[in-house]
Order: sequence, then C-alpha cells, then structure tokens
Amino acid sequence: MGTYSSTEVLVGGAVVAVAIAFGIYSAQATGQLLGEGEYQLGASFRSLEGVGVGADVRLAGVKIGSVTEVALNPESYWVDTRFSVADSVQIPEDSAVVVSSEGLLGGNFIEVLPGESPFHFEPGDEVADTQGALSLIALLAKFVASNGGRD
Repeated sequence: MGTYSSTEVLVGGAVVAVAIAFGIYSAQATGQLLGEGEYQLGASFRSLEGVGVGADVRLAGVKIGSVTEVALNPESYWVDTRFSVADSVQIPEDSAVVVSSEGLLGGNFIEVLPGESPFHFEPGDEVADTQGALSLIALLAKFVASNGGRD
C-alpha cells in the first residue's frame, strides 16, 4: 500500500461528508426518510396539463406529498389522479385541490386549498372540489378575441 498525504485524506473525507449530506437532503426533499408515513387521496381533473407522476402536492407553499398515479378515464375523459399526503397533515374534507403553476417558466404542481370542516379525509378518499390547469395560450386567445377589431 502507498502512503497518503494528509491533504488527500482530508479531501477524501470532505467528499464522503458532502455525499452523505446530499443523500440526507434529497431524502428529506422527496419525503423518503424512514418513519415518515403517508396516505393516498384521489381527485379527477378536467385538465392536468404539466403535472405528472412525481409532481409536488403543496399546502400553503409547503410540499406535503407527491402525485403517484395519473390515468385518463375513458368514460368521462377526465384525468383520474392519486396522490400521497404525509400522515402528519390532516386535510379538511371540504378542501379543494387545484393545479397551480410556479410562474410562466416554472412547472405545475397540485395545490391543496384547505377548507374549514372539522372532519378530515381518510386514506383512499376522493376530493370532489377540483380545478384543472389553465392554459396560458387559451387565455391569451380569449383576450385577443375579446379585443378583436379595437385599436
């Protein structure tokens, strides 16, 4: 075996420490730390544009879960969605779920707008009050059409 200088040992230790810190951070950011339970809820949306499996579910800007399943309902042509919510978050059963955007260039996510009911959703429940994604192109087209012919 060769000998290693103290600089090489320190740099190697720093690399290992950074790798461990990054692993812990990514596990926290994705909610995959051991001991963190979650439950599933469902919702149907008219449009789920920009949201896919793995997208965030947020409440008041804080990530509380993620989208776990997206499927087109062949009878209603709505998008049936399943998403996880951390066990520590109890959502009132009169809450709404909407597709929100981080801005013009940001991605879309599902936002929970909490209600005021003293009763909470149970695992497997369906959220009835939903609002799908708004298309920026469609909004601009309506604006241009409503101002058509005006100078």
